[in-house]
Amino acid sequence: MIREACKVKHIHVNNAKVVIQGFGAVGHTTARLLQEDGARIIALSDSRGGVINLRGIDVNEAIQHKQRTKALEGLKGTEPISNAELLELKCDVLVPAALENQVTLGNAVRINATIVAEAANAAITPGADEVLLKNGSFLIPDILCNAGGVIVSYFEWVQDLQGLFWTEGEVNNQLEKIMVRGFKEVHDLSQKHKINTRTAAYVQAVGRVADASKVRGLFP
Repeated sequence: MIREACKVKHIHVNNAKVVIQGFGAVGHTTARLLQEDGARIIALSDSRGGVINLRGIDVNEAIQHKQRTKALEGLKGTEPISNAELLELKCDVLVPAALENQVTLGNAVRINATIVAEAANAAITPGADEVLLKNGSFLIPDILCNAGGVIVSYFEWVQDLQGLFWTEGEVNNQLEKIMVRGFKEVHDLSQKHKINTRTAAYVQAVGRVADASKVRGLFP
């Protein structure tokens, strides 16, 4: 999703400046994958606070440090930063991957990211959405951004039904195809109807449910 959003905003992922709030399964995986694509992770945080290095943080070192100490604080080569300050850093990509209601009307005007990828459920409040859009940020809404887990659960169901055993590479390839297609469909819908990406994602989702209900009925 972030790669596709970077294409829309004409940002090269290679050396893009990325800030990630939250360093659990979603946050550290996002950080690792973006770093592998050449992005520069300039700030990370967990529940105890954040760390910053504008030259870039080694994500693998951060993961190892977190495993040893149970926190990001004290990571070699970084300075401390609060979660609130972290959200307002100037960057190409901001990934709220921690808790809900992190970007609100109280701080949305100070968000300085070209792309905001809502990896955590409801990390951005409805009022903050409007402020971000007015200020030119491109939003990847949670319903789209973090759909990967549900999709992979579907893959597991398909494999169980058919007695298949896909490799990790096969799962990732299929996942990427679906996620990229979903992003493009939502983005195209938002452009066609001049609506924001969150509304477009809802329109797409409700439309699919309605179509399925017509074909299969409510109780197949």
